[in-house]
Amino acid sequence: MRRHLSLITTATRYDLIEHARNRFAMLLVVFFIPTWVGLVYLAIPDRATPFQLAATGEGLAPAGNELTQITGALNAVTLVTGFMMFAATFTGGRFDRRLAMAGYPRAHLVLAKAASLVLASALLAAYATAVMCTVWAPKQPHQLAAALFCAALTYGAMGVVVGALLCREVEGMFVLVMTSVIDVALQNPMVSAGAGNPLTRLLPTYGSVQAATAAAFSTTAVPAYLALQLLWFAATVFLGLLAFHHRTRNALPWPARSVTAAPREAAPPEAPGSPAVGQNLSPGSLTTQPKEQA
Repeated sequence: MRRHLSLITTATRYDLIEHARNRFAMLLVVFFIPTWVGLVYLAIPDRATPFQLAATGEGLAPAGNELTQITGALNAVTLVTGFMMFAATFTGGRFDRRLAMAGYPRAHLVLAKAASLVLASALLAAYATAVMCTVWAPKQPHQLAAALFCAALTYGAMGVVVGALLCREVEGMFVLVMTSVIDVALQNPMVSAGAGNPLTRLLPTYGSVQAATAAAFSTTAVPAYLALQLLWFAATVFLGLLAFHHRTRNALPWPARSVTAAPREAAPPEAPGSPAVGQNLSPGSLTTQPKEQA
């Protein structure tokens, strides 16, 4: 048991060091989240935006800047978490592969990545919630933080999948950015019908958007939508396990079968005048030799 804990702790430490070395990601955490959330609050008009929330069935009319700030926070958290996990998986892929081929248990490597993902998601969700609470007061800040946390988990696992499957950083960043923007933007009632459109129920952060909106403007708890978001997280984790297994597989060709060479028997002595082994015998090459006279 101690050995397993030691292996997981060691792998988690290396993952956290890899995240800490990503200075661009640290800058995004410190500056991008408050900047994006603050700009959304200042740029969007504060007039009331009536809509019906599917999670509770209530008719709500929150301020437009507060409503958009919820989706802005979700967009920021998912982007940063997805980028962090993508960068760690993409740059550390060779190291993980060498560890796996050297005998380091893959399960421990996966658990280490999960531990670093949970820690990063929790810190980002708490940070984004605290930033919003400095401007206005959500009615259920704990559920709001939980919704951001579940969305960050989902996109963090998605970052692992993208980092393990794609071969270039530009491709991975484009996939993550466009997925997050399309996913969250289509669910904002300021932009579209939001929850009134049945297609939005198929989007990855539908559960978190519903739970976060209910937490911000309603006193009704919606644990079922948090559970729905965790189902998305479980699905992306499964894909991440497959992608990680593919990334750390042994690429050396396995022999079709193991053959044990049998010892060669001693060749019988050659008769005088017999052709050498391997000699090419063609018609006419054999001539009758006269017998030796006594």
